[in-house]
Amino acid sequence: MGTEWINGFPQSNMDKRPRKRPRLTWDMPPVPPSKVLPAIYCGQEYVTGAVSSYAYSSLYYKGMPRNGSPPWRNDDKDGHYVFAIGETLNRRYRILNKMGEGTFGQVLECLDYETKELVAIKIVRSIHKYREAAMIEIDVLQRLAKHDVGGRRCVQIRNWFDYRNHICIVFEKLGPSLYDFLRKNSYRSFPIDLVREFGRQLLESVAFMHDLRLIHTDLKPENILLVSSDYVKVPDYKFLARPTKDGTYFKNLPKCSAIKLIDFGSTTFEHQDHSYVVSTRHYRAPEVILGLGWNYPCDLWSVGCILVELCSGEALFQTHENLEHLAMMERVLGPLPHHMVARANHHAEKYFRRGARLDWPEGATSRDSMRAVWKLPRLQNLVMQHVDHSAGDLIDLLQGLLRYDPAERMKAREALRHPFFTRDLRRCGNSS
Repeated sequence: MGTEWINGFPQSNMDKRPRKRPRLTWDMPPVPPSKVLPAIYCGQEYVTGAVSSYAYSSLYYKGMPRNGSPPWRNDDKDGHYVFAIGETLNRRYRILNKMGEGTFGQVLECLDYETKELVAIKIVRSIHKYREAAMIEIDVLQRLAKHDVGGRRCVQIRNWFDYRNHICIVFEKLGPSLYDFLRKNSYRSFPIDLVREFGRQLLESVAFMHDLRLIHTDLKPENILLVSSDYVKVPDYKFLARPTKDGTYFKNLPKCSAIKLIDFGSTTFEHQDHSYVVSTRHYRAPEVILGLGWNYPCDLWSVGCILVELCSGEALFQTHENLEHLAMMERVLGPLPHHMVARANHHAEKYFRRGARLDWPEGATSRDSMRAVWKLPRLQNLVMQHVDHSAGDLIDLLQGLLRYDPAERMKAREALRHPFFTRDLRRCGNSS
């Protein structure tokens, strides 16, 4: 069924960042074209949030039984639940749209008949290990909800149930992820004042989790969702000298900077085993790659990588290989500390010559790999290419978050006291 996206961004650009596998995208719901209503907001074109799916769902699903159970179907070959638009889950949730899919299962946009609220339901594959992981995630979500007064930091769990051998977790419905926003905005970076607001909220959420002795372990732009899908279209000043007929030289900015963390399927408690590999590649800390074990600081390394990406529009370390990843780190941040290299486990020691110097470029797999490393600038130069004011404060903050030694890395609450957040700078109009 063909649909358009609410507040839809350009779809022509392919994902420029290499990925290990397609990631879940929590996206904006579909709406008939006539429901996207332009308006004027502060002298700029403002794209409004469209009419609720509850209001237009009858246009699509007229004649469907309201609470009838769908016929029994076998799962697909990978254990995913097989559904049809308009059917109900657990006699309460009407399926409106598929929002995304991942290794764990799929996420559906649904209407809750009891509350008349739009919700996102994560339907986990009917495989034992994923069901077990889902129950752990539910435990984490309930722990977070108990302490997150006002529900400002993390996505809120509404309900959960076991349906036809699938664990289903019901969440509040949020807007697109920061990664989706960047991708559909042609990878145009966010203004520094908006990055500041995102960074402040992200660090507050991380500090909140760490206070509860929880480590997220998979922080990345895909797992940070805007609360609202609304955005404003503004001129992109880098291209003002060029024609603007097709709107290519405008960029979109979120109307509201409020964000929440999602995806706690990999979250661990402080007392659990911390020896295995965690984090999506681009945001993985050096201690994880070197097999040194990890703890709270691995989340702060990820935050540093995320802030660079929000400022530049591109992932800082675009790689899928450990040796290339370490070489990129050294290119941007300088050499790895000898004491960390000396303690590298037997899987990682092969990346070093005589146990000291990184085996680079001798160990590079290709010339393309060598070029990918050599084209990277130092951290200071990279920030100054994309940030006008506040560059000095941001560089200093990033140097604290991206310290190799996790024992010396800045903590979340320490980062929140950094001048990048506390200095009395004039705020731009789109930073709130």
